[in-house]
Amino acid sequence: MHKLNEMMDRAIVKEEVLDFMRQGQTEFPAPLKAIEEDAHERRVPIIPHETAVFLDFFLSVTQAKEILEIGTAIAFSASLMTYGYPDRHVDTIDRYDLMIQEAQQNIGKLGLENQIQILQGEAAEILPRLTKNYDFIFMDSAKSKYYEFFPYCLDRLKLGGVLMIDDIFQGGTIFKDPKEVPRRNRGMNAKLNRLLEACLGRPELKTSLLPLGDGVLMVQKLQDTDHFNYMKEG
Repeated sequence: MHKLNEMMDRAIVKEEVLDFMRQGQTEFPAPLKAIEEDAHERRVPIIPHETAVFLDFFLSVTQAKEILEIGTAIAFSASLMTYGYPDRHVDTIDRYDLMIQEAQQNIGKLGLENQIQILQGEAAEILPRLTKNYDFIFMDSAKSKYYEFFPYCLDRLKLGGVLMIDDIFQGGTIFKDPKEVPRRNRGMNAKLNRLLEACLGRPELKTSLLPLGDGVLMVQKLQDTDHFNYMKEG
C-alpha cells in the first residue's frame, strides 16, 4: 500500500524537544486523533504531530478558505484542514488507488465529502489544468517532483497566499556531499537543493525554513512573476 520512509525516524531537532512537540502539545478532536494514531501504528506516512499542529494553527491565523493539497495519502492532512471549519474547501491530488480508497473512507467517516475533493491522477498532468486560485497550498508528495511542481503552485497561488512544502531536509542529507548519500537518493537531493536555490532570496517571495518533522519550507507570494521562465533560467 505504501513505501516505508526511513526519514520518518530521523529527527532534525533534539530528541527531548521532539518528544515534547509530539507528546506535550494539544491533541486533535477524537475522530482526527483516531486516524492519526492508526496511521502511526501502521507506519502510513502522514505528517508528524508537530507539523500537523503548526498547520492547524497557521490556517487559523491566516483564515485560508480555498486550499490545494498535492499528496492526499489517507486524507489525514486534508481532514485536519477542514474538520470543524465548514467554510474551508480542499482540492487534493493523488494517484494511488489504494490510498485514495482509504482517503475516501476517512472523508466519509468525518462527513467531509462536501469540503474535500480528490483529484485522481498524476499531479504533473493535473496541475497545468487547474484554473482556480488558492489561498494556501500544501505540497507533500514525491520529493523528486517538488522542483517541477513549484512554478505551477506559485501560478495558482493568490497574491499574499502561502505555499507550505513538507519534508524539505531529508534528514539533513541534502546538505551532505552527494558521495556520502545513497545513490538512490542523490537525484532527489539535488532537486531539493535546486528548489531551495530557486526560491530563497527572491524579492517576489517571502520564505522561511522550519525544523518541523523532516523540515518545512514556507513560501509567500508577494508579486506576480513568470515563475516558469525563472525556473528555466535557473
